This record gives sequence, C-alpha cells and structure tokens, in this order.
Amino acid sequence: MKNDVGHEIADALGVLLKRSTRVELYRTLTAGLGDAVDELTYPVLSGLARTGPRSAADLAPDAGLDRSGVTRRASRLEEAGLVRREPDPADRRATLLALTSEGERTVEILRQRLSTHIEAGLASWSADEARTFADHLRRFVDDGPFA
Repeated sequence: MKNDVGHEIADALGVLLKRSTRVELYRTLTAGLGDAVDELTYPVLSGLARTGPRSAADLAPDAGLDRSGVTRRASRLEEAGLVRREPDPADRRATLLALTSEGERTVEILRQRLSTHIEAGLASWSADEARTFADHLRRFVDDGPFA
C-alpha cells in the first residue's frame, strides 16, 4: 500500500516539477508586469525573495540555472530597476544581487497572483480539505524526503 502511495506522489511531483509546467505557470504569473519580468526572470526574483542578497553563483542552484544564466537575467532585472548589485561585505571583490524596493513590490504581486492561482485550483475543495492538504504538504516539505 505505502509503495503505491509513493508512486502516486512521485507521479504528481513529476508533473509539478516538469519544466513545461513551471514555465507555463511563470508566464501566467508574470503577464503584464513589464518586459523584464517573465518566465525567464521569475526564478531569479523568486530566489532573491526567499534568500535575500546572494551572489549569482550562490543563487544559481535555487533558480535552476548556471551562474551566467542568473547574471544575464539579473542584468535585465537591474535595467528595469528591480534588482541591484551591491558589494559583498564578506568579500569586497564579490558582488551580491539584491531586490530593490520596486523588486520587492513586484515579488509581492507575484506571490499574490500565485496564491490566487492556487486558491482557484482548490475552489471545489471544502475549506477543511484545503486546510488539511496545506498542513500535510507543509509537513511533507519540512519533514519528508527533501528536507
């Protein structure tokens, strides 16, 4: 029985983690937020929002990119006033990427859109079902195989 549950969860995660699924979600969330905010730059904005200022190399694994990919996307975001580069206090030769106040506002819009998108997907669920799912998903993330 547990083995079947593991396969079911693995299959569902496979769909959620597919690049095409993520790209389509990012396109939906970023629509109309300006030329610099799109499915390519979303992971950089999102990553910086989760972690705070980081170097391109440190952010790369979280964003699913290599360092040069992060740097290219960060340059677009910097030109749009959403990201800034600042000296790394631990290493004056290094540079950190950080969200500007406009970048933080953009991330808040993206987070609200994502929340609305998720809630729309749960519209046919009872409030108790949705709460139970949220609680179990949080527990799975915090204590499960990826913790």
